[in-house]
Amino acid sequence: KATNSFFEADLEKVFGEDMSDSESSSKRKRQKMEEKPPAECIDLTGESPVSTRKPSEEDDHKLSLISWNVDGLDTDNIGERARGLCSYLVLYTPDVVFLQELIPSYVLYLKKRAVSYLLIEGGEEGYFTGIMLKKSRVKFVESEIVTFPTTQMMRNLLVAQVTFKGQKLCLMTSHLESCKAQAGERMKQLRVAMQKMREAPDDVTVLFGGDTNLRDTEVAKVGLPPQVSDVWERLGKQEHCRYTWDTKANNNKALPYVSRCRFDRVYIRPATKEGVPRLAPDHMALLGLEKLDCGRFTSDHWGIYCSFIAA
Repeated sequence: KATNSFFEADLEKVFGEDMSDSESSSKRKRQKMEEKPPAECIDLTGESPVSTRKPSEEDDHKLSLISWNVDGLDTDNIGERARGLCSYLVLYTPDVVFLQELIPSYVLYLKKRAVSYLLIEGGEEGYFTGIMLKKSRVKFVESEIVTFPTTQMMRNLLVAQVTFKGQKLCLMTSHLESCKAQAGERMKQLRVAMQKMREAPDDVTVLFGGDTNLRDTEVAKVGLPPQVSDVWERLGKQEHCRYTWDTKANNNKALPYVSRCRFDRVYIRPATKEGVPRLAPDHMALLGLEKLDCGRFTSDHWGIYCSFIAA
């Protein structure tokens, strides 16, 4: 979606009391390695009354993922909306989270409240992407930021190498160029992402997801590499989780027209090496469909929840 949003001068203040210690925190260099959370941190994503059900052995071996453009550029009700995101992390306990349109103060809030996750950032200023890893289940190896040289909107590709139950995973998220008129740049960026998926070693499973802003015609023009598939398509193109940008149902932006698009997508390229488990899509659902107490939704995008099993 369009990103001609106003950047507030002091983003740290928009979270109110939750961000009272943000000024000193923001001066620290962002960290890529885990560290123990401060004693005063409250983990909103750990054990909770709403998630007391013990996962079955089958669930334990599934890889779960959430991808969500959290619309951090919209600072209205941002504190309640960030808490809304955390409530979904509590409810679904995803192993991996892909986030787009983060802002520095939103990142500080998540680091303070979601201490059972490691947060890797795709930038430091303005707005950017992030990947969250559940520390108890996903082990971080390394990360890199791949630049998009001709972007006009500060976009890039965030890549993290991790292991999950002994399996090598390459996790990638991006917020591809917005707006219909930017189709050419967006397709260039998609080619970069698809090339990374293609080049990954055959013992690695690659997951790429985020707010792609893609139209089906653009994907058809670029083409998907062998073994790469669209998770929504693999699961039967279910109508209930087709539209992730839906102004008919989501009024956060109060637009004078109806737009229903599948901008948020997840792609998978399973490992092909003999003896290595082949992950396959298992389930998909949309998140954030309920309004918060403030009368608005967690974001102007719906989130995507996916799970994967060894086929």
